[in-house]
Amino acid sequence: MTNSYSSKTSVPEAKAALDAFKYEVANEIGVPLTKGYNGNLTSAQNGSVGGQMVKKMIEAQERAMANGSHPSMH
Repeated sequence: MTNSYSSKTSVPEAKAALDAFKYEVANEIGVPLTKGYNGNLTSAQNGSVGGQMVKKMIEAQERAMANGSHPSMH
């Protein structure tokens, strides 16, 4: 079963950067994520990659806001 939502991004131009970020985070936390099929990984492993990505993105946004640089939120 394919989840079409997971392959969509709000900013399509960012997809390549998000994919690279995903593999970087997976490597950092020791999850053997590969391009293509990853059915051998547990949902906990996959979830930890996504969770760590969100944590890092929030930290980056908080740093930007603390430095007075943040996009307007509509």
